[in-house]
Amino acid sequence: MTTTLTLEDRITGSLVGAAVGDALGGPVEGWSPDRIVERHGGRIRGVVGPWYTDWRTARPIAPYHKGDGHITDDTLMTHALIRVYDTVRDHLDAYAVADHLVPDLMNTPRWIPELEAEALPLQRVFLAEKWIVTRLHYAHVDPREAGAGNIVNCGAAMYMAPVGLVNAGHPRAAYAEALDVTGAHQSSYGREAAGVFAAAVAAACLPGATAASVVEAALDLAKDGTRAAIAAVAEEARRHRDFESALGPLRAAVAPYDSVGPDYRAPSLGARRPSRLHSIEELPVALGMLLVADGAYEPAVLGSVNYGRDCDSIAGMAGALAGALGGADVVPDAWAKQVAEASRTDLHAPAATLAAVAREVFALDARRRRAHERAFAALAPAPAR
Repeated sequence: MTTTLTLEDRITGSLVGAAVGDALGGPVEGWSPDRIVERHGGRIRGVVGPWYTDWRTARPIAPYHKGDGHITDDTLMTHALIRVYDTVRDHLDAYAVADHLVPDLMNTPRWIPELEAEALPLQRVFLAEKWIVTRLHYAHVDPREAGAGNIVNCGAAMYMAPVGLVNAGHPRAAYAEALDVTGAHQSSYGREAAGVFAAAVAAACLPGATAASVVEAALDLAKDGTRAAIAAVAEEARRHRDFESALGPLRAAVAPYDSVGPDYRAPSLGARRPSRLHSIEELPVALGMLLVADGAYEPAVLGSVNYGRDCDSIAGMAGALAGALGGADVVPDAWAKQVAEASRTDLHAPAATLAAVAREVFALDARRRRAHERAFAALAPAPAR
């Protein structure tokens, strides 16, 4: 007897799963699989401490306490976007970013786990996210165009799970909304990845969804280098049944599309510039790890963490997808509890908030759809037989 997961269960699984993946990947972000093994005496299997014990002064980490279960800016931005949904109670666009997300980042101090202090979120996010504030608050750029000129990276995609969840079961709508929202943040393949990731999350919420169907939905909508990278990584991922054997091959599959280059901390001169040929690395690899794990949460996330490079974002994306597929119970309770306590953050409250908003938005959409049907019927009545 199969039990259909509820909307609330899938949203909780996705958001808690993303936060846990983010926290597990944070301490080893930027390193290679070999260096991770060297540092930790083997593969990562749960929450670990910071790479440097003197994290307050060590470069290039300082002043962030990455590790010990601390969520990073990926989750901070995700929760900030949920607060925007909580305010607007409807679909979002680039103007919602200008009117609500920017003031949230600038004006309201919140607990920042990696700083071990209360601070403005703006003081924690990186330059690619500070760009939103610069362009929208100080430069008064049209919100729909503010992302042009920013570096092209995973900054917009990393917090787009809420868009997919508000559009649960409707990947095409999630794709379109995410592209609108992230016009204020990104351009080119960074913006495209945000749309495709939101669509994949929406597809993961469909009853009967599998890792394969999620990837199919992503490929159905993805364009240019993003589509090519997902296809290449997915083809390679289908050859593996454990992340250990997949680590090197997945990197090799995505490398031709990744503009950053082999040294994650020293990007190439062509890195992060607009292109129709390139893709961010994080989304294809997250989808690849989801396929390798056949949708199971723990191996998808641990594979993403041990992949290294931008592994907090990769594991956060993989966690969001696997959590939406399996629901809240697939996220190990011990991990979720450890991350919530270490981060001094309620991981479940944002999920409850977003689930309520998603139900309200669906009701609004249904009314709007019925109004459109009535209008179209009046404009184009069925021909008499």
